[in-house]
Amino acid sequence: MLLDQGSLNPNKPDTNGQTPLWCAARNGHMGVVEILLGRDDVNPNIPIQHGQTPLEWAARNGHKGVVEVLLRRGDVNPNEPGINGRTPLWCAAKNGHEGVMKMLLTRDDVDPDEPDSGGRTLLRWAALNGRERVVKVLLEWGDVNPDGLDSSRRTPLWWATLNGHEGVVRMLLGRDDVNPGELDINGRTPLWCAADNGHEGVVKMLLERGGVGPDKPDIYGQTPLSCAAHNGHEGVVKIISGWTT
Repeated sequence: MLLDQGSLNPNKPDTNGQTPLWCAARNGHMGVVEILLGRDDVNPNIPIQHGQTPLEWAARNGHKGVVEVLLRRGDVNPNEPGINGRTPLWCAAKNGHEGVMKMLLTRDDVDPDEPDSGGRTLLRWAALNGRERVVKVLLEWGDVNPDGLDSSRRTPLWWATLNGHEGVVRMLLGRDDVNPGELDINGRTPLWCAADNGHEGVVKMLLERGGVGPDKPDIYGQTPLSCAAHNGHEGVVKIISGWTT
């Protein structure tokens, strides 16, 4: 009824920069989104502060239907970075919306390896935070480098070992294209990281995989065994000592 008045600006933002389309997309009102997108004078890409578009917020909140409607528009960029340089795919993954993730991944113009403003890829973030389902979706898709290096030469496996995320470590070690002995900028392997933090289960998995450098020192001469001993990780010391003797 309001749009039929003809004198209203359907793109007019409020004091926070939120347009009617942005509000409808954020809250999952697909019918309203369809009405607005049916007009030639509605811009689907007007962002609020930090560049957050209607698509980003629909993806962030898991509104799959709204995401689908927005993606039908040829003038919507599904790879547009928002706050911290994170794309709609990033936002969907961060909040565990697998359906939206898969929908975005089917697009040729979505790059699942696109880093954020800090140089972090989505797989690296998911590995660090133990998001097993996100890691699984990304690894199954095939367009993601499972062994990519960040600015510190650390792989997703390295970050998964840091926090002892055994499920993620297991998935990554199950791939032939993941090097379990990759050295970071300080000469530290994933095993070094796991031993230093006392993650016994991860240490066992890495040693069983092989090629992890159980005696490899970092640039300061510290080995996985010496780090575990220094930090009092008795279980890790027993595992490594038993493995190398």
